[in-house]
Amino acid sequence: MKPVSVYRVDYVRKTKVQIGTVLERRTKDRGDNLGGLLYLARKMFSASPQEAFLTALDGQEARMAQGVEGRALPPR
Repeated sequence: MKPVSVYRVDYVRKTKVQIGTVLERRTKDRGDNLGGLLYLARKMFSASPQEAFLTALDGQEARMAQGVEGRALPPR
């Protein structure tokens, strides 16, 4: 399991503020891991559809959570 940062994006000021983390628990890449994590993040950290639109993940961090060849990295 590896944490992936969740951000609130301000498109006017072009800034991101970290609001929490979600855990990548999948051990293999299933093709929709990033979409599933974003769904969970929006469900956990958004109270309205407008807030859900402003919720984003760090894509590079999410891809690195899978590790090489789709295997999850061991915990540190």
